Amino acid sequence: MAVYHKDNPEHFAVALDSMLYQTYPADEIVIVKDGPITKALQEVIDERSSRDISFHELALETNRGHGEARRVGVEACRNELIAVMDADDISVPTRCEQQVTYMEKNCETDVLGGQIEEFIGNPNDVVGKRLVPLTDKEIKTYLRVRCPMNQVTVMFRKSSVVRVGNYQDWYSNEDYYLWIRQVLAGGRFANLPSTLVFVRVGQGMYHRRGGWKYFKSEYGIQKLMLDKGIINRVQFGMNVMARLVLQVLMPNWLRGIVFQKMARQ
Repeated sequence: MAVYHKDNPEHFAVALDSMLYQTYPADEIVIVKDGPITKALQEVIDERSSRDISFHELALETNRGHGEARRVGVEACRNELIAVMDADDISVPTRCEQQVTYMEKNCETDVLGGQIEEFIGNPNDVVGKRLVPLTDKEIKTYLRVRCPMNQVTVMFRKSSVVRVGNYQDWYSNEDYYLWIRQVLAGGRFANLPSTLVFVRVGQGMYHRRGGWKYFKSEYGIQKLMLDKGIINRVQFGMNVMARLVLQVLMPNWLRGIVFQKMARQ
C-alpha cells in the first residue's frame, strides 16, 4: 500500500481499516511512503501500527510514483502472496479470504483480481462498475484492447512478479506493463466474479485520463504489444485511434460521459 502527501487522511484511514478487519487478516502490512507525508497521514499509521499485525514502513525521500513505490513494496514483502491496495479505496471484508482460498486451490495462477464498484462520497452511492473477464484465455484476449485487471484488486505470487522484473515506472500504466510482461513469460491470470473493492472516484478521474502525456503512455503500451507480437498492425491502429479520440480530442465533460456509458456499467 503506497501513500503520498496529497492523500486524504480520512480516506486513508478507511482504506487501511478495510484491510485490517478482513475475515482472513494479513499477517503483514507494508506501507510505502512515496515521499514525505503529512502529519495527519502519519498519525493514521501510528494509531494502527500497535495492532498484532506487523507493520513495515518504507520511506522514499522523494515522490517517485506508483510504479517505483510498488516495486519497493513488493521487494519488502516477506510473503509469497501479496495483495495490492490503494490509499483511498475500500476492500470488502472477505476480499483476502476469497483470494487466498482461490490461490491455494489454483497453484498455477500467478495473478488474481476481481470486479470493482466505483462510488462518489459514500460507498453506497455506486456510479459505475468495471467488470473484467474471468478466465486466463479471456483475460489475455481482452489485454489486446484494454488492461484486463482491476489493479486495486490484485493478489499475486511475489516470485512470478519479481521474475518478470517487478513493477516498473510507466506513467499511469505500470500495471498494464507488468501484465504484458507476465503474458510474455507465460504467466496465468484469473479474475473473481465478485466485487472485491469499492473505488473512490470523482470528475478529476476523467481529467487524469486525458491529455498528451496520458496518450503517449498509452501509445507506448500499444507499440510494445505490436513489437512483441501480441497484437497486429490493424489492432494497433484501431487501439491508437480510439485512444487519440478519447484522450486528446475529446473534452473532459464528454470523456466522463463516454467512460460511464461505454467503459463502465
